[in-house]
Amino acid sequence: VIVLCDVTRPVPNATLLRPMLDALRRAGLPNEAITLLIATGLHRPNEGEELAELIGEKFAREVRVLNHAGRDDASHVSLGATRSGVPIHLMRAFVEADLKILTGLIEPHLMAGYSGGRKLVCPGLASWRTIRELHSPRFLEQPSCRAGVLEGNPLHAELVEIARMAGLDFIVNVTLDSERRVTGVFAGDLEAAHLAGVAHARRSANVPLAAPADVVLTTGAGYPLDTTFYQTIKGMVGAIPAVKPGGAMIVAASLSEGVGGPEFTRRLFRHTSLDDLMREMLASGEVEIDQWQIEEMALAARRAELFVYSDGLDADTLRRCHVTPITRVEEGVERALAARGLDARLVVIPDGPYVTPILNGA
Repeated sequence: VIVLCDVTRPVPNATLLRPMLDALRRAGLPNEAITLLIATGLHRPNEGEELAELIGEKFAREVRVLNHAGRDDASHVSLGATRSGVPIHLMRAFVEADLKILTGLIEPHLMAGYSGGRKLVCPGLASWRTIRELHSPRFLEQPSCRAGVLEGNPLHAELVEIARMAGLDFIVNVTLDSERRVTGVFAGDLEAAHLAGVAHARRSANVPLAAPADVVLTTGAGYPLDTTFYQTIKGMVGAIPAVKPGGAMIVAASLSEGVGGPEFTRRLFRHTSLDDLMREMLASGEVEIDQWQIEEMALAARRAELFVYSDGLDADTLRRCHVTPITRVEEGVERALAARGLDARLVVIPDGPYVTPILNGA
């Protein structure tokens, strides 16, 4: 099996698959012996034209493709639990494969530090039971469970342990530039290749900032990452270090597919106050699917006033998402600067969550 990211990640899958499949065929494996697994986590499946866009029409025709279904218990098998007690349920087609290869993109990730590597196994091919536990407050409320941080990040350590228990043979990860051209290929051992890719990604993702600004203008990073409000929260969280407490954050995103999944949307709309919503979530002790993204958004909302520009969601829906809608990006800039005085400073982050602001070289 070759594991691929789903359509929410701009991985150049066709570029990666061509030499990988050629190598497997030269080694004697026919197309019928190879399966491509789409690591959806709890996202929807990628099918039809979307699948052809994701991997290329040629590969969609030639090789068997399976979408992971995180809510289908029957398609997962148990591997026991991690040392901290997280139950491990992974996609059966992956666990039982003879040869396991992961692809992926290495970029800053709001919880796991960096994407790629181990994340293709979990949450990519994990059951909702495993994903729910790993995204619970006991992990997310840890200060080291943040974008750009691997050292001491408990979620990163847990994901590596799960991937090792599942058994892996090889990874092929890439880094991209702002034009989404490949800048590096990191292949081999799960941890060694991934860490080499992270070191490379940090050189472009980490941007020094002398001090946080009064106002930050950022984005959801464009298609495919900004098609839902759920994914756009990554841009908000990534910009937190760049804005002063009590400042303002202006986020531009298409939101062409709406708010997000049904569980996320129901949970987000449950209260008119984000503070009330967070109090209920943390007090209940229960973890509902996708509530973790609300918890991440709350970090940004505690830090700054949130303005959102979108041509995909109407103003009333955005208000129900606990943000202030604006009709133009310029409107948000004008309102945010006017409220903070003539000496207010503005920082612009065109690439949204792909950038990690580093204060004073920290």
